[in-house]
Amino acid sequence: MSHGALLRQEADADIASHVMHDYRNADLDAQTMAMLDYATKLTKDPSSMVEDDVKKLREHGLSDEQILSVVLITCNFNFMTRLADGLGVDITDSHQKSVDGWIKGPAKEQDWMMKAKS
Repeated sequence: MSHGALLRQEADADIASHVMHDYRNADLDAQTMAMLDYATKLTKDPSSMVEDDVKKLREHGLSDEQILSVVLITCNFNFMTRLADGLGVDITDSHQKSVDGWIKGPAKEQDWMMKAKS
């Protein structure tokens, strides 16, 4: 939810709303849905991850480099959330600006990550 404003800027408002509340109800392409399913499973039940989970992403056209990016992004957001929750602190505006800068800068240059559904 903390990135909802950015999501609303970068995507259709209805899709952003669905993604923030339950991505399974959003009108997303199969590749994006597969990435979100993977990230959700990695977040909620990491010990259940198996090789077939990675194979499914490959079947949806993701390269190994892209799959690694999905894993690293998921891990980074989970780490930061758990760190903040565990210490009872809010993420500072400067950190949020840093993340937003990455999403609007280097991440945006990754066409596969930021491409809109056509």
